[in-house]
Amino acid sequence: MKDFVAELKWRGMIQDIMPDTDEHLMEGMRAAYVGIDPTADSLHIGHLVSVMMLKHFQECGHKPYALIGGATGMIGDPSGKSAERNLLDEPTLRHNQDSIKSQLSRFLDFDSDAPNAAELVNNYDWMKEFSFLDFIRDVGKHITVNYMMAKDSVKKRLSAESSDGMSFTEFTYQLVQGYDFLHLYREGNCTLQMGGSDQWGNITTGTELIRRIGGGKAYALTCPLITKADGTKFGKTEGGNIWLDAERTSPYQFYQYWLNTSDVDAEKYIKIFTFIGQEEIEKLIAEHQEAPHMRTLQKRLAEEITTMVHSADDLIKAKKASAILFGKSTTEDLAELDERTLLQVFEGVPQTEIRKTQLDATENVTDLLSEVTNGIVFPSKGEARRMIKGGGVSINKVKLNSENDPVNFDLLQDKYLLAQKGKKNYYLIKVV
Repeated sequence: MKDFVAELKWRGMIQDIMPDTDEHLMEGMRAAYVGIDPTADSLHIGHLVSVMMLKHFQECGHKPYALIGGATGMIGDPSGKSAERNLLDEPTLRHNQDSIKSQLSRFLDFDSDAPNAAELVNNYDWMKEFSFLDFIRDVGKHITVNYMMAKDSVKKRLSAESSDGMSFTEFTYQLVQGYDFLHLYREGNCTLQMGGSDQWGNITTGTELIRRIGGGKAYALTCPLITKADGTKFGKTEGGNIWLDAERTSPYQFYQYWLNTSDVDAEKYIKIFTFIGQEEIEKLIAEHQEAPHMRTLQKRLAEEITTMVHSADDLIKAKKASAILFGKSTTEDLAELDERTLLQVFEGVPQTEIRKTQLDATENVTDLLSEVTNGIVFPSKGEARRMIKGGGVSINKVKLNSENDPVNFDLLQDKYLLAQKGKKNYYLIKVV
């Protein structure tokens, strides 16, 4: 067995851990689970720490369970929340579960015959037939209200000035999650639950239920909540969450998020969000510190995680898209961009709209880049002529040779022209 706890420790992925957990895991193959909130049909990068923990767990020879919180998703977890969440119906939960499993399959081996093949379970499957009377008789009587009130997640909600209190539904959340642990302990010999540090109270309620009802011993391990050095929230941009679903967050946006991390964050994230070994990471950190402007850590981090979440092909496309703005690229690179990525790459650059009939009637590039585009690229024909003569203007990455060059460029995505003035000034012309 590989030492799972030691692996997480050097990566900075342990916040709290019950005594003797490491010895327990080194005795043989064990089973552990992480609960995943199914309120969306995609994971976002805030989920990735827990997913990476499950991946390391499987790599170390143990059996991972990914638990979709279908039942708990119908309640809402008060941990770290200031208000009660919206509840979901069963068809939505099932759809979300299928989508999440597809994403998890990029990390975990669900399909092999290995004894430690991963399993995906949904707590709705064992909670849906559990009557209220049975639950309070068989589970509720074993945990006191005093014990539940002592949990930080409960105390913070009840003491918060902005809180309207906590419903009974949310208050019982830790009992339902605790019962999940007991169920997996009984059915799958699962002896460890992992999660974010805000889940410590819920997880230890499970270990307590296993002790009091199951007559056995179980363990708990949490990872730190990921933060950013500048104080802003990890995994968020102005557009919202960074999702693993390419339809929600394109591979280009995903790649850019990691590429733009600070030096301090990149040094932390490359340990948590990649499977690069300790010796190689130490070399990368040393190399980065010698020449920070080369952004060695950010580039390697972005490459590794984009390939892992999307694909090697998506990484190539994301790098080509990035090079269009920040490096050398060709007309072919530009033409390969789909419309969504094209608009993301050039988000914020000046844009204008012209009619196709105007374009067809335009005699030369000088007229196009001044009068026809309403002066957005050049305010006058004279200025356009001077800069074109100096070799500083291109359309669709093709350098203009003469002020009288004809307007015979292929439209990008059948509707766009990209004008470039100098090295950094871009203008997007939409033809309708």
